[in-house]
Amino acid sequence: MGLWKRDWTPAQINARMADNMAGLLGIAVTEIGAEALHATMPVDARHAQPFGLLHGGASVVLSETLGTLACIMTLPEHQRAVGIEVNANHMAGVKQGQSVTAICRPLHTGARTHVWQTEIRRADGKLACVSRLTCAVVDA
Repeated sequence: MGLWKRDWTPAQINARMADNMAGLLGIAVTEIGAEALHATMPVDARHAQPFGLLHGGASVVLSETLGTLACIMTLPEHQRAVGIEVNANHMAGVKQGQSVTAICRPLHTGARTHVWQTEIRRADGKLACVSRLTCAVVDA
């Protein structure tokens, strides 16, 4: 199974997210790759700041959602992930009416902490945001 210890599908993850913040923002996992988790998110009124661009907080929600999911997917059933720090650097604006894609990859997968990096890109491929999430690994 490689990196992933839980045999989840994008459909199962998306169903689990349907009634929480990720679902409310339209975040959808599209692929579970060998070393990365892929997702999309629309940019509409729910995601925009007052000037019609993607709100940085929405990018952070996308990053934390993917990082936490990815971390949990690498852990055995008796362990969970708890986000303890997230940061984001915003490089380019994304106009309302567009969508973004995200790829979340591990930077560190230790016994007690993990660090996951998410790159968020506009439809033209330009990097809009890069964000890192640190998770504590705890017993369930």
